[in-house]
Amino acid sequence: MTDPNEEERIKKAFQKKDWPEIKVSDSWATFKIMAEFVEGFEKMSKIGPCVSIFGSARTKSDHKYYLLAEEIAKKLVNAGFGVITGGGPGIMEAGNKGAFEAGGKSVGLGIELPFEQFFNRYVDRDKNINFDYFFVRKVMFVKYAQGFIAMPGGFGTLDELFESLTLIQTHKVAQFPVVLVGSEFWGGLIDWIKQVMLEKEKNISADDMFLFKVVDSADDAVNYILDYYADMSIRPNF
Repeated sequence: MTDPNEEERIKKAFQKKDWPEIKVSDSWATFKIMAEFVEGFEKMSKIGPCVSIFGSARTKSDHKYYLLAEEIAKKLVNAGFGVITGGGPGIMEAGNKGAFEAGGKSVGLGIELPFEQFFNRYVDRDKNINFDYFFVRKVMFVKYAQGFIAMPGGFGTLDELFESLTLIQTHKVAQFPVVLVGSEFWGGLIDWIKQVMLEKEKNISADDMFLFKVVDSADDAVNYILDYYADMSIRPNF
């Protein structure tokens, strides 16, 4: 059954609006969007090299992927990187916890949601930013990260993963390492990409399969990023 609040939102979306009403509403939204970009740019421009860690908000603290994300974050900090997450529970908390306990920079980019989201206690208080707009938040994830680590997650994780791969594929950002952790979790998706998208439908090129790396250990995840930058200077991506 449809939630009454959700039904009301749908009805409101279909209501006819006159031009002045639309114009006023959109104008105010523009100012809010600009404000979120300004706050994000001001805070994020000072953090230095970081890696973004994505994953499910629903992963429990005793789960193997939580513990693995925590280990990866600690190793990233020891290698000289800070860690960026969505700032919430689950895998995000694990990433922030590992960075915090290793003495590194722990960044949280939160989002206003009706469920699941709150800042975990391991985010540095001067490095937490809350967003209303997903697209502004995703700009911050990409612009100030020198690598992406995708842990097992849901729709949000897939959205962030494919956003990063699309930006790299279309040369909208400089290529940076994208690591998928957990071959058991990602294997079916990778097989589908290869067998259907590439071989059957030819919707991507063979080179696109090299835009990411699948690993199963913290050492492999971190070493892939370190090897990628061994002969490069590190900088924001656009």
